[in-house]
Amino acid sequence: MFFASDNTSPAAPEVMEALIRANTGYAASYGADEIMTRVRDRIRTTFEAPEAAVYLVPTGTAANALSLAIFTPPWGSVFCHRNAHIEEDECGAPEFFIGGGKLVLIDGGHARMTPEGLDRAISFTGRAGVHNMQKGMLSLTNATENGTIYRPAEVAALTAVAKAYGLPSHMDGARFANAVASTGCTPAEMTWKAGIDVLSFGGTKNGLMGVEAVVIFDPAKAWEFELRRKRGGHLFSKHRYLSAQMEAYVTDDLWLRLARQANAAAQRLSQGILQVPGATLQHPTEANAVFASWPRGGHRRAQEGGANYYFWPFNQSLQGPDDALLSARLVCSWSTTDEDVDRFLNLIR
Repeated sequence: MFFASDNTSPAAPEVMEALIRANTGYAASYGADEIMTRVRDRIRTTFEAPEAAVYLVPTGTAANALSLAIFTPPWGSVFCHRNAHIEEDECGAPEFFIGGGKLVLIDGGHARMTPEGLDRAISFTGRAGVHNMQKGMLSLTNATENGTIYRPAEVAALTAVAKAYGLPSHMDGARFANAVASTGCTPAEMTWKAGIDVLSFGGTKNGLMGVEAVVIFDPAKAWEFELRRKRGGHLFSKHRYLSAQMEAYVTDDLWLRLARQANAAAQRLSQGILQVPGATLQHPTEANAVFASWPRGGHRRAQEGGANYYFWPFNQSLQGPDDALLSARLVCSWSTTDEDVDRFLNLIR
C-alpha cells in the first residue's frame, strides 16, 4: 500500500533485463553507443518526427531546466501554472540554467491554465521595455501536479496564444505517458502537432531506474542543448545504461502499458474512496494520482495498517475527531496491484 509517489516504485523487469544485456563488453561513451542510435530512431518514429533531436539525461529536473534554457534568454519569462512542477519542485533550477530567467505564475482550476489567463499574463509582461523582464516561452505540465490532463485541443489552444506573441512552448512530461494513455491520443497529437517545441519525455516515474528524454522538435536547437548539457554536468559517460533503459521503454509500447496500469489503479482507488461516506475528490482523477478527502478515522486505520501516502496539504493531524475530513494525495505506479488498492480501501472503510 505504497501511494506516496510513483518515484518510489521499482524499475520494470524489462528495464532491468535491458540493463543486464547492455552490461556486456565495451561501448562508446557519451551517447555514441549503438543503443542510443536505436533509441533516437524509435523515439522519432513514436513521435512521427524524423528530424527531431533526441537526448537523454538522468533526471527530470535536468530535462526541464535544459529544455527551458535553450529557448529562453536570461531576461526572459517562462509562463507556467502556479502549481507547475517547475515552480513547486525544481529548487530554482529553471532560473539557474536559464541564467536569470523568471517564472510568471498563472492561476487556473485543477492546475490547468486557460488561454485567457495566459494571454493576460503574456500581454502584461515587458510593458515598460528595457525596465522589465521580457516575454520568453510557455511551459505546460502534462499530466499536471493535480493529476489532471491537458488534452491535445487544450494544448493547441494554449500554444496558439504563445505563438501569437512569437513564443515557443515546452511540455514537462514527467508523467507524459499517463497523459497519453488517459486521452488515447498519439504522442505527436499531444506535442508538436499541438504546437509544442520541446518535450521532457519522462521515464523515471513510469518504470525506469533513472532516465528522461528531451525531444527537441526544432533540430536547430540541438547543438546548444549538447553544450548546455555538458556544461551543466548532465552528460553521462557510461551513457549506454541510460540508452538501455530508454530502449526498453519505447520498445513494444512498454511506456504506454506501464502508464495504463498506473492509471487503472488510480481509477480503482478513486472510485473506491468515493464509496466511503463523506468522501470527496479535490480534483478529477485523470491520470495516476488521486486527491481525496475522507474521515480522519479512516486515515488513522490506514496509516496504522501500513499505508504510505501524504496528507495534502501536509499540515494535518491524525489527532482529533474521527469524522473530520482530512485530504490526501495518493499516487499509483505501474507496480500498484488491485490487492494493494483493495486492502487500502478496506482499511479506510
